[in-house]
Amino acid sequence: MGKGGQDHRNQNSSGSISSDIPAWAKDVQECLKVYNVDKDRGLTTEEVEERRRIYGWNELEKHEGPSIWSLIIEQFNDTLVRILLVAAVVSFVLAWYDGDEGGEMGITAFVEPLVIFLILIVNAIVGVWQENNAEKALEALKDIQSAHASVIREGKKISGLPARELVPGDIVELRVGDKVPADMRVLHLISSTARVEQGSLTGESEAVNKSNKVVPQDSDIQGKNCMVFAGTTVVNGNIICLVTQTGMNTEIGKVHSQIHAAAQMDEDTPLKKKLNEFGETLTAIIGVICALVWLINVKYFFTWDYVNGWPSNFKFSFEKCTYYFEIAVALAVAAIPEGLPAVITTCLALGTRKMAQKNALVRKLPSVETLGCTTVICSDKTGTLTTNQMAVAKLVAMGPRADSVRTFKVDGTTYSPFDGKIHEWPTGCMDANLSMIAKIAAVCNDSGVAQAGNHYVANGMPTEAALKVLVEKMGPPQGFDTSSSGTADVLRCCQRWSEIGRRIATLEFDRDRKSMGVIVRSESGRNSLLVKGAVENVLDRSSHVQLLDGSVVTLDHSSRDLILRSLHEMSTTALRCLGFAYKDELAEFVTYDDGDENHPAHDLLLKPSNYSAIESDLIFVGLVGLRDPPREEVHKAIEDCRAAGIRVMVITGDNKETAEAICHEIGVFGPNEDITSKSLTGKEYMDLANKRDHLRQSGGLLFSRAEPRHKQEIVKLLKEDGEVVAMTGDGVNDAPALKLADIGVAMGITGTEVAKEASDMVLADDNFSTIVAAVGEGRSIYDNMKAFIRYMISSNIGEVASIFFTAALGIPEGLIPVQLLWVNLVTDGPPATALGFNPPDKDIMKKPPRRSDDSLITAWILFRYLVIGFYVGIATVGVFIIWYTHGSFFGIDLSQDGHTLVTYSQLSNWEKCPSWEGFTVSPFTAGAQVFSFDAKPCDYFQAGKVKAMTLSLSVLVAIEMFNSLNALSEDGSLLTMPPWVNPWLLLAMSVSFGLHFLILYIPFLAQVFGIVPLSLNEWLLVLAVAFPVVLIDEILKFIGRCTSGLRTSCRRKSVKTKAE
Repeated sequence: MGKGGQDHRNQNSSGSISSDIPAWAKDVQECLKVYNVDKDRGLTTEEVEERRRIYGWNELEKHEGPSIWSLIIEQFNDTLVRILLVAAVVSFVLAWYDGDEGGEMGITAFVEPLVIFLILIVNAIVGVWQENNAEKALEALKDIQSAHASVIREGKKISGLPARELVPGDIVELRVGDKVPADMRVLHLISSTARVEQGSLTGESEAVNKSNKVVPQDSDIQGKNCMVFAGTTVVNGNIICLVTQTGMNTEIGKVHSQIHAAAQMDEDTPLKKKLNEFGETLTAIIGVICALVWLINVKYFFTWDYVNGWPSNFKFSFEKCTYYFEIAVALAVAAIPEGLPAVITTCLALGTRKMAQKNALVRKLPSVETLGCTTVICSDKTGTLTTNQMAVAKLVAMGPRADSVRTFKVDGTTYSPFDGKIHEWPTGCMDANLSMIAKIAAVCNDSGVAQAGNHYVANGMPTEAALKVLVEKMGPPQGFDTSSSGTADVLRCCQRWSEIGRRIATLEFDRDRKSMGVIVRSESGRNSLLVKGAVENVLDRSSHVQLLDGSVVTLDHSSRDLILRSLHEMSTTALRCLGFAYKDELAEFVTYDDGDENHPAHDLLLKPSNYSAIESDLIFVGLVGLRDPPREEVHKAIEDCRAAGIRVMVITGDNKETAEAICHEIGVFGPNEDITSKSLTGKEYMDLANKRDHLRQSGGLLFSRAEPRHKQEIVKLLKEDGEVVAMTGDGVNDAPALKLADIGVAMGITGTEVAKEASDMVLADDNFSTIVAAVGEGRSIYDNMKAFIRYMISSNIGEVASIFFTAALGIPEGLIPVQLLWVNLVTDGPPATALGFNPPDKDIMKKPPRRSDDSLITAWILFRYLVIGFYVGIATVGVFIIWYTHGSFFGIDLSQDGHTLVTYSQLSNWEKCPSWEGFTVSPFTAGAQVFSFDAKPCDYFQAGKVKAMTLSLSVLVAIEMFNSLNALSEDGSLLTMPPWVNPWLLLAMSVSFGLHFLILYIPFLAQVFGIVPLSLNEWLLVLAVAFPVVLIDEILKFIGRCTSGLRTSCRRKSVKTKAE
């Protein structure tokens, strides 16, 4: 913050103040001296201008995101996309060249490059749109800043000053409901107490009391009770503060910087990394195959004459060169699964719908797949593992004698009065002691509970709301019939207690006496004092104790020890305890009535310093233990995580004892597990010499009193260790870690907009078990994606094999790029998408998580698909050859169209056709068309190949439909997993065949794709050639099942060797 050196006052000659001044560790007078300001007069206009020149405006920086052009260029930083781009450019140039040379210059010549360009444009648009959303978390952060402030300058109070105009040294007044405009040191409390809700920044579950007392310099952010932080909210009190940090130097400014830094560290998802690796491998394969094709056909590039036995008169054939360029383009188009991005997006989108039904709202599609390989879940405690609703867990009342107490266990985890019961509760009416506890809990209370839809919410302090819920569970006062009051009021019993004892004065809570009192007037007109507060403080001011029957006896040493033992038992289980007491003898207030300013005792109520004296000589009646209880379903979810091989780490801003108790209860730690080395505060963790070793411990870990930087450090080290990290959070303080994690999970109900915008997924119900369900869904989606990726890649291997065999054998081109594009984009799309609906394995959450570097395609799977691809190549090229050379095949008559048969030798040397003497071709039919080659018989191998090409394309489509059935299971036979387990796949196959029929039998489309209609016999040939792919894969699956144990053993040895 500061610029320049420091003098003895931490201020240099230019008025600059050092940014490292620990204002929380200096008393008020020293702070005023350092910041060179009078608290009653504030800064002058000149001082404000000078400091603004040095520190700038009190606002968060606007980081310039990447330009739209850089985002567009970034979308082409992908191997598969680059191959497609090169293929499109070459295809476009060749189409243009063919037109200039007298070829067809119509739209059909440009279909292929135009389609490829369209794919690339759509891909770029989607990518840019996703990238553009990345900075929204920073914008949301600005929304939580205060807009205005009440400031003292030049001795005058300025209300409504724009908060951005504040500078260090300004004196600011804060009232209830104000949003804190900057980081400030508390100078003076105008009210007796002041509380600030800062949980969104620090992770604390309750509002924090503020004072102006000095705290140690090394205090963590939660311990700086004399500081208020920008973006937090005053919920109680009125205070005067000194601005110490503004803009990017505030705690929220640091969070802003951390979010920005985390956004720069975004990594690709595990699947995208694998696809990139696959793209690089594919590039190498295409290069090798292109080189082979050129080497095989290099004899066609050159012609020469022999003179005296030596070759001479070399001639280069540019026409042949461009032809093999076209072959190279066809190879690129065949090798790349162009439809894969669209199918992946569709599958992920369908996955998000399934997750939404389970209350997990996915904001970024790729995170669906990343969830499937999550190895560590770093969870916040408050509101995620717990309900974020205070509830009474234990009630301790006095017994029949002074040396006995009664302990009641209280069920319930929400603010619903109907959630749970009190165990071993006396039947019939409550005794006098329990009635007094209920009365104090109901009347000495400023909160309420209301029904909102299907759940109940607290109005006011959560602790007090929980006490009112307890009163409803305890039952009505004696003689009160709840049924007669109707059902409209949720707090009927509390309402009745308030009528029995009408409040006429309130002794507000303060941090010194740690209690709250109310003076009430009974229906008989008698005044009494009801008090609740910290048990030790209430007990110290008590002289008597009320027993079960209502009798009052002296509070002796043994009774006090008994109560303190009960307090200790509850405190060790991380319960927050409150004691109850009352007083009937109110000397000064016997005749006092509500707001009687003329009463002599009224002046005593105006000075909080008198409250301790009024709340003396009390009668102690009992105590309760409250907590933010764990969600009921969390224990089972933790067990599921353990079974699934997922470690759970709890990172919370709450105190250590409370967090440890919750972790024991929900199963993060065992009931009697020694957690000395597993439970650390954030500060203790940062002081460790080897942080990585701590994180590598097996089982659960706990980090309490954690700050944003601690969370970031933990996530960063886990990711560097190869873990896939899901991080939950709801506050502003969680946003940097949410952004940095592989999966950032924000809370939908309690989460701030900052956390939601920084996250990948939002939990609509704020429930930890929803994350576990989403992980299971993510695993299922990944398995299905793996199935259709393998299906599409195996199909593309077949297409490459087909083109390679065509080039190697020297026969006319059987499949052209536009046809391959149609197959890859349209025909393969529906079955691939339908494979995303495969039912999940029953033991999907019993398996360990896959490692993010696990291979997408194992050596065995690659071998299988090479075999399948080899067959696809043979089948598509074979059917092309069969049509030219055979009049029938396995009894199927192919001569009905009247086409001329040639020998295989003629077909493979078709380019020499002009030199063949007496070569003639008969006309043949295709649907309603007649193809005649009387004038140019050699065109029979170019224009005349239309029927053979249609057969090749149809065989390719049919094989890929049958191959989609093979993809239902990696190793399972179709006999054990029949096609109807996934009816969507059968529907998709029908759609794909329907689309193929569409381009076959609609003349315009048939012309675009260079194909013709087929007869029934020709379709029988297609099916006969295509169906064996099922039988071949069944044999390969059988071999796979037989050798799976051997392959698993080898893989384990390999992993073990790598680890060593």
